Amino acid sequence: MNRREPSENAKLFIEKLKKLTAGEKARLKRNAGNKIAESREVMGLFYRLLPEGTPAYDHETFFLVATLFPMIDVTETGSFASSMSKAKNKKNEKGLDKRFEILLDSDSEQIGFRIRQAVHYLSSQKIRIHWVSLLDDLTHWTHPDRYIQQEWAREYFRKSI
Repeated sequence: MNRREPSENAKLFIEKLKKLTAGEKARLKRNAGNKIAESREVMGLFYRLLPEGTPAYDHETFFLVATLFPMIDVTETGSFASSMSKAKNKKNEKGLDKRFEILLDSDSEQIGFRIRQAVHYLSSQKIRIHWVSLLDDLTHWTHPDRYIQQEWAREYFRKSI
């Protein structure tokens, strides 16, 4: 599959996350599940990391990724769907497929919760994530053509066990 080139803002943001101290990552991780307005002791850190020119409508998405990054702070190649497909085996295939279908059907209100669940699962399986790709994909999640969801579905479901 030919993936489009992620935005420079996404690349820069992930590079900044990689350079954080363990304490800064812990503060971000404690805010997983919160919106920016609900966050505690990380607003300054987050806005220091956020690349200049990032549209305001993307701030919550960047914050979501910032709070999840400490769970698996080593990056991988490929899409999020590729990471999820690596977690599949004969024993969990049916349940994971259902979980992934629910993720694909998530709207803008649900996606944060569903992605958090999936990242937590991948962390428990010691499977890495390509964070730049995930961040860039999430910024396009609500596109009316749902092309991100289509890309993820093709990549996840075409890989059979």
